[in-house]
Amino acid sequence: MLLNCLAKQIRALPSTFTAACRLSTVAIENSEFNEVEEPPLVYGGYTQLRQAWVSNLDTIKENPSTIIDLHPQVFGSRPRIDIIHENVVWQRKYRYVSYANTKVTAEVNMSSKKPWPQKGQGRARHGTRRSPLFKGGSVIHGPRSHTTHFYMLPFYKRVYGLTSTLSVKLIQDDLHVVNNLDLPTDDPGYVNDLVESRLWGPSVLFVDDTDTMPRNISLALNQIKHMNLMPVYGLNVYSMLKYETLVLTVAAVKKIQDRLLYQLHRPDGHQATRKFMLNKQN
Repeated sequence: MLLNCLAKQIRALPSTFTAACRLSTVAIENSEFNEVEEPPLVYGGYTQLRQAWVSNLDTIKENPSTIIDLHPQVFGSRPRIDIIHENVVWQRKYRYVSYANTKVTAEVNMSSKKPWPQKGQGRARHGTRRSPLFKGGSVIHGPRSHTTHFYMLPFYKRVYGLTSTLSVKLIQDDLHVVNNLDLPTDDPGYVNDLVESRLWGPSVLFVDDTDTMPRNISLALNQIKHMNLMPVYGLNVYSMLKYETLVLTVAAVKKIQDRLLYQLHRPDGHQATRKFMLNKQN
């Protein structure tokens, strides 16, 4: 009885509705067999992947070959100029040692004899000319030598300093990606012509994933004072700002992304943000 009622209701439906139902079922069946792989969503799909051309160094003329995807959390983050400035100040101060020194009363090379009698001359009472009240005497609360200005910047400020600087370099078109650092010759003139033709520089920093650099580029840059080589583990905010153009290899880009993404999402972040102790035990 119930099935007969349902059959009558279905027959009473408009033909357009039944046709639409048939089309929807056919579309669903086709979609099951024709699945299209979509790129992964980042930030819920609201942030697009950054991209850069992969160029070469074996010819002076630039020949871009492929396009590499750059993670937006590393190369597309919101630039924090205040954090970049804090990183620069920290890097300039943590290696600075002040050697300014002043003498206390016991260190002044002067007679300890009482300058004049205690009474009878109408002068103020003094026990020695080493006093800071006299010219050539000691200094009160003056600087003492070997004073370090070392301090440790908070962990995530160091990480965000790297991501902000890399993002700024990419936005300003001062970040370039190459397949490797192999040069056909060790002539410094070749590097100068290459940099001039591609509108890099004048100062250029080449970064690779290892500290064992190719022979030709090492000999060529050894005679050019405004260009330098650096491995990934030495990359820092101060050096990226010191050199106008930053050139990364494909292997360096992958290693930088892997390391920074791990630091941004590391499971033991609460331990990394603990107060820095100079002589702490690992």
